[in-house]
Amino acid sequence: MNGTSYNTSYNLVQAIRGPIMLILLGTLVAMDYFGVYGFSRTWPILIIAFGLLKLLEKMVAEPMPPPAGLHRPPRRRGAGDLLPAHIRWR
Repeated sequence: MNGTSYNTSYNLVQAIRGPIMLILLGTLVAMDYFGVYGFSRTWPILIIAFGLLKLLEKMVAEPMPPPAGLHRPPRRRGAGDLLPAHIRWR
C-alpha cells in the first residue's frame, strides 16, 4: 500500500465514526423508548463501538517511522556471549 491508500482509509474511518455513534445512540434510545431494552442496560454498547472504531483507525493508520537518535547499532557478539552468565570468563 502506498501513503495515499493509508491516508484515504484513515480519513474514511475518522469520517464515519461520528455518524455511526449517532446512529447507534439513536437506536439505543429508541429501544429504550419502545421498551425493548432499557438504556441503562445497553449503554456499554456505545463504549464497545467507540473502542472498535478506534482500533480500526489504528489498524489503517500509516506506520510511524522510528524516532531519530534512538537507534543503536547492534552489539558485536563474541564467543563468550554464547555461554551462560555463570560460566563466562569475564
